[in-house]
Amino acid sequence: MSKLWGSRFKSATSQVADKFTFSIAYDQRLAKYDVLGSMAHAKMLGKCRIISSKDSSAIVNGLQKILKQIESGSWKFDPKEEDIHSNIQTVLKKMIGAPADRLHTARSRNDQVVCDVKLYCKENIYNLILGVSALQRSILKLAKANNDVIVPAYTHLQAAQVVLFAHHMLAYVEMLERDKTRLSDCFMRLNFLPLGSCALSGSSLPTDRNYVAKELGFTQASANSMDSVSDRDFIVEIIADLSILAMHLSRMSEDLMLWATKEFDFIDIDWSFCTGSSIMPHKKNPDVVELMRGASAQFPGALIEILTLLKALPLTYNRDMQLDKPVLFRSVEAAIDMLNVFSELFANIAIKKENILKRLEADESFFSVDIMEYLIGKGVSYREAHDIVGEMVKECLDGGILLSSLSENQLKKFSKHLNVDVKKLLNPKMSVRIKKSFGSTNPEMVDAQLARWHKILK
Repeated sequence: MSKLWGSRFKSATSQVADKFTFSIAYDQRLAKYDVLGSMAHAKMLGKCRIISSKDSSAIVNGLQKILKQIESGSWKFDPKEEDIHSNIQTVLKKMIGAPADRLHTARSRNDQVVCDVKLYCKENIYNLILGVSALQRSILKLAKANNDVIVPAYTHLQAAQVVLFAHHMLAYVEMLERDKTRLSDCFMRLNFLPLGSCALSGSSLPTDRNYVAKELGFTQASANSMDSVSDRDFIVEIIADLSILAMHLSRMSEDLMLWATKEFDFIDIDWSFCTGSSIMPHKKNPDVVELMRGASAQFPGALIEILTLLKALPLTYNRDMQLDKPVLFRSVEAAIDMLNVFSELFANIAIKKENILKRLEADESFFSVDIMEYLIGKGVSYREAHDIVGEMVKECLDGGILLSSLSENQLKKFSKHLNVDVKKLLNPKMSVRIKKSFGSTNPEMVDAQLARWHKILK
């Protein structure tokens, strides 16, 4: 075991303290990024003649060998090392000898670790956006395959109006697109190189930080060394973004669970995403969707955890920040898993069209707004039209009859503006067809949106 410090210490640290403070158990996830950052740093040191080109090349060549081991899965982490930085430094020293001692020139673990974490975040923001896009495509495919299906829509979980099933699915696609743009915005804000800020004040050596930024794909080097080593806003922001994404996945899960119940019976979730009961042989439980809803709870918890961790820390680096990584890794990995599961689950949903149609035919209150707007079109005020239709619905419900059964004389009792032609509105296809406002469930507009999203997601 080696440590990158300790020359002035009179004795070794306690084993109990080591166990408590070592981070290798979780920061080993940063191995690839640590090597990539070190390679760029070593190249810069050689370019700026801070170390010899020979030593620079030896370091880079050694790190390339380590990187190949990491990427192939043959790399063995040493649990006795303090952190991933020490682990890689130890292996590099054994591999190339003395030149390895020059690698840490003009940097500190303070700027090194935040660089590693930013590289991890950059790659995984990209992976998350790919995962969200894959889910959007899966939902879009289901919508296009059922673009003629009309379903009940609800407010307060009470029957409201009817919409195209595709329109409902496109609502999910829109929600997920906002999640992608939030992640993209976060990427833009974190894309500044902290490496070279050293412990907190920079270096007196003639480094070229923008060269390293270009090597690692950052927009440019960060402008303030103190902010660079203490900034963890990007971790907070990613977890906040994932909390919103998870909330969306949870709301989608709730819809699917309701629709899969016998009380709704609108969809069938494939057997491969359900489980049975140990005592009730008839059960088909949508456990995967329930767990999706449950798993979403960890993200707001993670957000509170990271905010509480950081809220009282003075500038600049504090060891508390070591604990930002477990909560970040957990959140990112859980979100990617959830997206992968949901993408496959949506690809295996069957729509029960006959059951949905029966539900629509059994309740004509879905069309009450259409009748109200029919009256408005004839010059009746909104308030009067609302009252007229309210009276009609009340009488039909109290009498156990359908609106479509009312005669013309009965209709006239409610308003002189009501004619028998109003009955043509008591039809799901007509209800969606007459919508005119942009963004509505009108079939032509929905088709245009399906085509638009197909083009975007292609």
